[in-house]
Amino acid sequence: MTAFQEMGQGLRSFARQISHVFFATIQNSFALIGMAVLFTTITLVARPELREAGEAQLMTWLQDRQEEPNGIEPEPVAVERATAAYPHDLPKQQAAVAYWLSRKYRVAPEPISALVAEAFEIGRRTQMDPLLLLSVMAIESGFNPFAQSPVGAQGLMQVMTRVHGDKYEAFGGKLAAFDPVANLRVGALVLQEYIRRAGSIEGGLRYYVGAANLPDDGGYAAKVLAEHARLSQVAGGKAVPTQAAQPIPVLAPAGKPSVDGGLISLNS
Repeated sequence: MTAFQEMGQGLRSFARQISHVFFATIQNSFALIGMAVLFTTITLVARPELREAGEAQLMTWLQDRQEEPNGIEPEPVAVERATAAYPHDLPKQQAAVAYWLSRKYRVAPEPISALVAEAFEIGRRTQMDPLLLLSVMAIESGFNPFAQSPVGAQGLMQVMTRVHGDKYEAFGGKLAAFDPVANLRVGALVLQEYIRRAGSIEGGLRYYVGAANLPDDGGYAAKVLAEHARLSQVAGGKAVPTQAAQPIPVLAPAGKPSVDGGLISLNS
């Protein structure tokens, strides 16, 4: 055997030894990793608080890395703040009311559905008519949760926040006036007090609009009760138009006055 052959044989032998050591190391490493995973799994099963902490840290880590290039950070739990519900999840009567109000006041059916469901729940707890609460919201704000009157009435039910601020303490403070559900609950309490004080719904509405000591409430109570009558029909399954019949202008013949001063009612 020549010197080159002996050198080649030695290199092959050395390579075989290195490969044996390499594969043995890999096998041992996988075994150690498997043992580590097994012990970690056993620990997490036995200690659920550690598992929950780990899941929270992992979720935070993932969210931190999901930040958009424009600097707006995703917030998967933002939906929990939304005042919304699916109309098809409501009982038939409530769904009909929600869809009708949505069409009439041109607001999305999902937030209206949440308010309808809340009004019916308040009515169940307080023995108040939920359709009356919805009628007040309709006339007061048109279902705008951020509405404010010149005299400071705020939110869906246009509650005078500076007068009834104490009622918002249970909801975290006066800024809760702009939370739809909180405003509805406080408004229901105020209206309930006024109805008891006046002894009638119409009298309570006059108190609510601040006209209890005035000779005229500007037609406020009549508007609320008219809307209540329409909602009652909707809840009863009747088809009620969302818009009242409006007069249309017509031109009178030359030299002859028009009917009703130039207007003819669609109902005539």
